[in-house]
Amino acid sequence: MKQRIKKAAVIGSGVMGSGIAAHLANVGIPTILLDIVPNKLSSEEEQKGLTLSDKAVRNKFTNTALQKLIKQKPAPLTTKSNIALIEAGNLEDDIEKIAECDWIIEVIVENLAIKKQLFEKVDAYRKQGSIVSSNTSGISIEAMAEGRSDDFKKNFLGTHFFNPPRYLKLLEVIPTKDTDSETVSFIKTFGEDVLGKGIVVAKDTPNFIANRIGTYGLLVTVREMLEGGYSIGEVDSVTGPVIGRPKSATFRTLDVVGLDTFIHVANNVYEKVDGEEQQVFHIPDFMNKMQEKGWLGSKSGQGFYLKQGKEILELNPETLEYEARKKLKTPALEMSKQAKGYSEKMKALVYADDRAGNLLWSILAPVLSYSAQLLGEIADDIVAIDQALKWGFGWEHGPFETWDAIGLEESVMKMKEDGIPVPKWVDELLAKGHRSFYKKDNGVSSFYDRGEFRELTVNPKVIQLKSLKETKGVIKKNSGASLIDLGDDVALLEFTSPNNAIGLDIIQMINYALEEVDRNYKGLVIGNQGKNFCVGANLAMILMEAQDDNYFEIDMVVKHFQQAMMKIKYSSKPVVAAPFGMTLGGGTEVCLPTSQLQVSSETYMGLVEVGVGLIPGGGGNKELYIKHLNSMPQGLDYDLQKVANKVFEQIAMAKVSTSAAEAKDLHMLNLKDQISFNGDHLIHDAKQAVINLYDSGYAAPIRKKIPVVGDTGYATLMLGAHNMHYSGFISEHDLKIAKKLAHVIAGGNVPFGTEVDEQYLLDLEREAFLSLVGEAKSQQRMQHMLVKGKPLRN
Repeated sequence: MKQRIKKAAVIGSGVMGSGIAAHLANVGIPTILLDIVPNKLSSEEEQKGLTLSDKAVRNKFTNTALQKLIKQKPAPLTTKSNIALIEAGNLEDDIEKIAECDWIIEVIVENLAIKKQLFEKVDAYRKQGSIVSSNTSGISIEAMAEGRSDDFKKNFLGTHFFNPPRYLKLLEVIPTKDTDSETVSFIKTFGEDVLGKGIVVAKDTPNFIANRIGTYGLLVTVREMLEGGYSIGEVDSVTGPVIGRPKSATFRTLDVVGLDTFIHVANNVYEKVDGEEQQVFHIPDFMNKMQEKGWLGSKSGQGFYLKQGKEILELNPETLEYEARKKLKTPALEMSKQAKGYSEKMKALVYADDRAGNLLWSILAPVLSYSAQLLGEIADDIVAIDQALKWGFGWEHGPFETWDAIGLEESVMKMKEDGIPVPKWVDELLAKGHRSFYKKDNGVSSFYDRGEFRELTVNPKVIQLKSLKETKGVIKKNSGASLIDLGDDVALLEFTSPNNAIGLDIIQMINYALEEVDRNYKGLVIGNQGKNFCVGANLAMILMEAQDDNYFEIDMVVKHFQQAMMKIKYSSKPVVAAPFGMTLGGGTEVCLPTSQLQVSSETYMGLVEVGVGLIPGGGGNKELYIKHLNSMPQGLDYDLQKVANKVFEQIAMAKVSTSAAEAKDLHMLNLKDQISFNGDHLIHDAKQAVINLYDSGYAAPIRKKIPVVGDTGYATLMLGAHNMHYSGFISEHDLKIAKKLAHVIAGGNVPFGTEVDEQYLLDLEREAFLSLVGEAKSQQRMQHMLVKGKPLRN
């Protein structure tokens, strides 16, 4: 196995190249970003008296790319400080620097001759053994390597990232006939473990796997829309979450991708195939006219959709005029809402004889057939094809998983009736008595591969809780949570309530889990594999009890929550939380007192209770304050007021991190906490963290008194809040919430520097929480959040 990637170079500073450089920086790899030298000055440069020999001019393209990275949305950098890891340069002055790099990635114009010229230069300067790859989506990887040295060839391959590289999981790896198997193995492992990608090995064919099938599917959808007389809005209303696809569905996705990019990708295949397949990749006239008009989608302000004020209009492909957006409503769609699982829902839709069913069948059947026809040509097995579409296009189920869901035998019969080709190998599978591409026996999954079923090998770092529960069962469960044996004497507490919202059932299970772990396990992981880790407390329950004046009940629940958090903090065995996605309010409060955090890179943490007229009530104020105190340099005097100010501002502004790295900047994570860039490895990494803590002789933290700013600090905190109120930035009720929060953060009516215990701060917190729950305006905010899903300013 090769050494790890210590330094990288990215050649090409466009959106994709700079995005790849940003992602390398996100995982801590110093990266050189190179591009061509401009051949003329801009008018602005001329006015400044600059010349073509000035460094600022020669590095203009890369410097501009770096400036865009900081401003770009969605942010390519997990934290803006990562920009320091990217060095700007150019291909004339800095090409020799690639000799320092272990991986050189080409991301330049899609022109074979230009790429070959670049690789000739790279070959002259690179060090022996360094990996060189191309991010092309359409040019032959084999052709690029022609004429290069033997060492270049054995270390050269395609590495096709999906845009934006930070957020999209798929990385297609495309070896040539000369690529060393160790190079392929290394990039697969590095891509998965370090970059956090889902790796699929593809063959050197046009658009590889995901774009080949995904583009085909999009163009089939456009064709059926035109032939069936559907509108753009109608198509999108049934090709999104209804069938397990992203909310952006078909045409919103095209607007996000950019019509020019899509047409380029489609033409790539069109030029390299023939017959009926080529006709599908022919771009419809109305889309070419859109491109001529510059209606490219989000980047140009209009595309298939146009936003006018608050209204979103859809394009009429026949008139090229914008109209009110339409949605498709049919009996099949209503029936699908009653379906229990994905398979039942899909069968209700695709076999229905109405406008939704007819559209979905006419879109889906050709894509399934096409995927099966390409097996062997674009990938070696069906798993690679399924994973590519899930990771690259956000499908919940790949083509062959979808085919299984709608019933293989039934769908093949219908395809043949409709004249849709069914590959011979699918007929052979059915002739052997098999009724699906995948099957599971005794918890072991397998897939059909060249005439037989082969066990589906899974990286041991990928722990599927659903499969684990099926094979090993659960230790204990209730309506809100389950306790699971992860193996190796580690238990896992999984939240299972709607949105993983915290209620009394979860609190009870936390207490049980800690007792069980104390007796029989090395430690506990708190984690799950839902959509989000936890969106907070059960707001509906709190509001209902408040409206019924059941403040004793609310006080009891909050007290139990606080006590459970203290038990987590002072557990005799290590407790590691594994947050991901939305980790808000109570979700953050569960994380803060744990022994250690193992955090998914894409984690959005924050104490957001002020948004519903409250403050944190489960110990969040106290724990965030302690985290900030602990982040101060040891052995040095620090400004206690500044600490209080920061914590007050963070909670009062309901700041939410946009990544795990930013959560570290906000001191919700500390130095011992770790980040998992591959979300699929999160539970495994958290489990290992528990084992490491236990094996290193873990002991519960010692209880310490906490210094607070008291009366004088409270006055300082409120000074800023009053100024914002007088300036009209916050309402009267915002000011009331700020007073309660400031009282808690300051530690109540005590002198500056007084050391208090944790229970004292918890009592202040609970008292403030309960008083705000009783406020009519806070209840209005809670109601608004539950109904509208967004904060109310009152």
